Amino acid sequence: MGELISLGTAFCWTFTVLSFEAAGKKVGSLSVNFIRLLFGFVFISIFLYITRGYMIPIDASSHTWNWMLLSGVIGFVIGDYFLFQAFVDVGGRISLVIYSMVPPITAILGLLYFDEYLSVQNIIGMTITIAAIILVVIYKEEDHERHPHRMRGALFAMIGAVAQAVGLLFSKIGMGDYSAFAATQIRIIAAIVGFALIITMQRRWPNIKQAFFNKRALVFIIIGSIFGPFLGVSSSLLALQYTSLGIATTISQMNIIFIIPFSLILFKERVNAIEIIGSIVALIGVSLLFL
Repeated sequence: MGELISLGTAFCWTFTVLSFEAAGKKVGSLSVNFIRLLFGFVFISIFLYITRGYMIPIDASSHTWNWMLLSGVIGFVIGDYFLFQAFVDVGGRISLVIYSMVPPITAILGLLYFDEYLSVQNIIGMTITIAAIILVVIYKEEDHERHPHRMRGALFAMIGAVAQAVGLLFSKIGMGDYSAFAATQIRIIAAIVGFALIITMQRRWPNIKQAFFNKRALVFIIIGSIFGPFLGVSSSLLALQYTSLGIATTISQMNIIFIIPFSLILFKERVNAIEIIGSIVALIGVSLLFL
C-alpha cells in the first residue's frame, strides 16, 4: 500500500512541476510558492470539512501540532526556499542531482529513529532507481550558462535536500496514525506564516498582488495546488504510515521520469536515448521495491 501511494505521489508531483513551471515563468517562483500554499489550504479545509466535519484539525494533539508545525517550517519553508535559490545559483540540472540525495538521507534517518532496516533487495532497488534518475537529470538538458555562485548553489541544494528529509522525519514522528490530510494542513499553516515573513522581509507583497491578476498563471497555480500541497503532500505523508521513509521518498522521486512523456507530447521536446534507457532502468529499480 505504501509503495502504491508513493507511486501516486510521483504522478501528483509530475503535474505539479508542469503547472508550477508554467506559472513561475509568468509571475516568479516566490509568488507561486506562496499562492499555491493559500490554495492548498483552502482545498484541504474543504476536504476536511466534508470528511471530518471541521475545517481545522482541532482534534490533533499538542504533540502532533508541534511536530507538524516544525516539519512545515523545515520541509516547506527552508527546504523549498533553498532549493529554488539553488536553481538560480547553480541551475536546475546540478540542483536536482544533489537533491536526489533525499531518499538515502531519509533512509538513514529512518534507520536511526525508527529502526527501519532495509533488505538487500530494497537497497539495490533504491540504488538503481536513484542512479537512473541522476543519469536522466544529467542528460536532460545541456546547461551552457555560466553560474557565478556554483559553490553556494551546490550548498543550498544540499541544505534543501537535508531540510526535506528532516521535514519528512518530523512528519512521521508527529503524525503517527493521525489523518495525513489534517497533518498536511498543519504543515501548510506553518509554511504560509514562514513565507509571509520572507515576503515581508524582501518587500515582495506587490509581486504577490500582481500575480493574482495574472489569470493564466493563476489557473496553472490552482492546478498545481490540487496536485501539490493538497494531493501530493498529503499522499506523501500517507505513504509514510505504510512504508519506510527511504522507500517512500525513492518512489516519489519518479516524477523526474514520469515527466518525460509529458514533455514529449505536450511541449514537443526531444527525448534522447539516455533518457529512455534511464527511465527503463528506474522502473526496474522501483519494481524491486514492490517485490
